[in-house]
Amino acid sequence: MKRTSRIPGFYKLGPKARLKRVQAFAGLTEDEAKTLCSAGSLTLEQANRMIENVVGVMPIPLGIAVNFLINGKDYLIPMAIEEPSVVAAASYAAKMARAKGGFSASTTEPIMIGQIQVVGVEDAQAARRAILHAKDAVLDKANEQDPLLVSLGGGAKDMQVRVIETLLGPMVIVELLVDCRDAMGANAVNTMSEAVAPLLERITGGRVDLRIISNLASKRLARAKVVIAKEEVGGAEVVEKIIQAYAFAAADPYRCATHNKGVMNGVTAVVLATGNDTRAMEAGAHAYAAISGRYKPLTVWEKNPEGDLVGTIELPVAVGLVGGATKSHPVARVNVKILGVATATELGAVLACVGLAQNLGALRALANEGIQRGHMALHARNIAVEAGATGDLVDIVAQRMVEEKTIRLDRAKEILHELEEDRNSTGPNGMTEDYHKS
Repeated sequence: MKRTSRIPGFYKLGPKARLKRVQAFAGLTEDEAKTLCSAGSLTLEQANRMIENVVGVMPIPLGIAVNFLINGKDYLIPMAIEEPSVVAAASYAAKMARAKGGFSASTTEPIMIGQIQVVGVEDAQAARRAILHAKDAVLDKANEQDPLLVSLGGGAKDMQVRVIETLLGPMVIVELLVDCRDAMGANAVNTMSEAVAPLLERITGGRVDLRIISNLASKRLARAKVVIAKEEVGGAEVVEKIIQAYAFAAADPYRCATHNKGVMNGVTAVVLATGNDTRAMEAGAHAYAAISGRYKPLTVWEKNPEGDLVGTIELPVAVGLVGGATKSHPVARVNVKILGVATATELGAVLACVGLAQNLGALRALANEGIQRGHMALHARNIAVEAGATGDLVDIVAQRMVEEKTIRLDRAKEILHELEEDRNSTGPNGMTEDYHKS
């Protein structure tokens, strides 16, 4: 039977039933399935090898976004995030996209940039020319550091040299362009940058200070496009409202920051679930949004001649499938298997589509019904738990607050007190019939 990410009613299933569906889709073993649902999947010993000064581990909810069809292939998307409504919004947007064939996506080669800062030269432009003249020697020195990467088709492919003006005068910045293949690339790029530093000092007579990767991965991009039938999104009026919301973000950085945060809600959740570097992705995405000198949306929304909604996205995707927590974290390994991506570039394409879907879900909610309706309904559960509710009382307290449109901790405590008093008055079996209906 053909695998599909279109799983109607997935959100209605209990966690164990959902896991069974994911297990069947991804071909997980029993041990891999158990890894996902065990809060102790990352042992203290494993954590102690990953970072310093370890005292424990902090679990975070792991959800699955369904319905994604990307370049004709079905995906289930693992998302690690604490914020309510994000997984639901991505799943709903992906469902809307299926009517017109889902998402299409592409990526550039996985090129990362290593920067070497040369200071103290007498003539910055002359130093720049001398470095460019020695380009082959610099690239050869860089590639000597990682013969395995070179054998896989990667390695230092090119070099560019810039003279920049700073508060302390001109600096010569040498940039190695490194094809990292299926790695994020920080270790390889930093090692290469360190290795060429003495050579650059001999060539220029200057001093090399910083030698490090740039997290603005402007040459490692993912692009995606989606067409949403106007009937799917709620009609022509909703299409217009979404485009108006985009225009607002394109004109105003205060709105744009929240617009792009919505994109990254989806992207970062997948990055975290796969054990990649969330801080690098966030920094790169927001820097890329401002690369023109103005902070702009990462997405563009418009309509085609048929009146359907068309969305596109372009963002840097510094992620990998080898090295780091992607391989050392047991849950990350299982999540990559669920996702079913074979290369880092495929993962980048998926991230672009998830970011586009997440942005669509947020804009549709804002334009059509207000963000609070779905978001606060889920947030109410967190407030109920904070008030002390347990078991079935969590949902009952949350539902009461949603019905009253008063989602506050003080009100949650009041409702919980009322329910507990009523439960005590009706004996050990619990609640009255009225509360079962609430």
